Amino acid sequence: MRLPARFGQAGLLAAALALPLQAWAQAAATAGDAGVDSEARIRALEERLDAQAREIQALRAYLEGRHGAADGSAAGVDAARLDALRARGASLGALPAGAPAATGTAAAQDRQAPVGQAPEESTRPPEVAQIFDQPGVLTPRGTLVLEPSLQTGYYSNDRVALIGYTVIPAILIGLIDVRQVKTTSVTAALAARYGVGKRFELEARVPYTYLRGDTVSREFFEGAAQDRVFSADGSGLGDIELTARYQFANKGPDRPFYVVWLRYKTRTGRDLFEVTTDCVTRCLQDGDSGITGTGLPLELPTGSGFASIQPGLTWMFASDPVVFFGSLSYLHNFAREDVSRTTLTGAPEGFPQTTTELLGEIDAGDIFGFNIGVGLALNDRAAISIGYDHSIVAPSQQNGSDLPGAVRYSLGTLMLGGTYRINDRASLNVALGAGMTSDTPDVTLVARLPIRF
Repeated sequence: MRLPARFGQAGLLAAALALPLQAWAQAAATAGDAGVDSEARIRALEERLDAQAREIQALRAYLEGRHGAADGSAAGVDAARLDALRARGASLGALPAGAPAATGTAAAQDRQAPVGQAPEESTRPPEVAQIFDQPGVLTPRGTLVLEPSLQTGYYSNDRVALIGYTVIPAILIGLIDVRQVKTTSVTAALAARYGVGKRFELEARVPYTYLRGDTVSREFFEGAAQDRVFSADGSGLGDIELTARYQFANKGPDRPFYVVWLRYKTRTGRDLFEVTTDCVTRCLQDGDSGITGTGLPLELPTGSGFASIQPGLTWMFASDPVVFFGSLSYLHNFAREDVSRTTLTGAPEGFPQTTTELLGEIDAGDIFGFNIGVGLALNDRAAISIGYDHSIVAPSQQNGSDLPGAVRYSLGTLMLGGTYRINDRASLNVALGAGMTSDTPDVTLVARLPIRF
């Protein structure tokens, strides 16, 4: 059957119009599905953001809790932090390799510690400006420290007395009335310390000493109106010292540090019994060249004359913002047998000018010593310390009995010192001592320059 022409054209037009309408309907349906999908995706993203926000909040609360715990623990004394903040300038030779030089470095190192891992506990005591002979901080393992030092002292007294434990007064006084003794000493020394283990070190010290003494006196039984001066000096190698130190394990940041040490002093220096002594009785005078019969050594000794051993204990306790420290020690002098001395005879020429006098067994008195001090850091380079050192010297004995006139006496010294850190390897330490008793040197000044290798 064949349609009219007008109906064929209208059908074609209707079909042409129907095609875009169908495509639009399909597109609209597709767009509706896409809108649903977008809303679902947006809701999923919002849920993920909410979950991440909850996780961030939980992490923030966790970190704030850890920060509060760290602040609580920091309220106590932290030896490592004291080491970084308050004690930078003390014995730089004893600083460990890579030690922090400032607070920022220490804090940065703390922040770099892994989460959940406790920071490593410091096993080193806080460092302070050294004012006593024994340092409180040991040399790290495998580290060598060379410490040149220069010490000078002045001593004035109204009798021939001990300076430390060097001279025995009872065998020095002859036929003179000693009014005053003035002694000046200068000692240059080189000490070497080496860290054998984590808490163990060895030290050797070699001194070279110069002394000058002026004795103001009058002779007995002469009624002289003028004082006369007898002068002598001496120089040479002193007594070499060997020391071993060990630090006990620390029990916590609020506990003191303890270091035990043992020092052995040789008698390598020229001692009192090796020098020639002036006559102990009236000698023939050579014009007015000088007084005779003093019984004093013509050359001052550079050594003590006695080998000795000295155990001791050093302690340090940090209490923000200062560090307390001190030590206890006991020095035992080994007695010497068959001791003799050489004296002038005062005989005319052609006769023996010297004679040997046998003294027998001589036992210098042992010494009990203690000291205490407090140190404070001014900044990351400078620190100061103040302290007091005291020694009690027992009477010396000859052949088992106390020497005539020998008594127990005390040596007290007030110490003030400071340290400046020059760089990571060297520091300068200066200490001043003022005698507090009549038997103590009036003033001593020592400068040390520890250098770490």
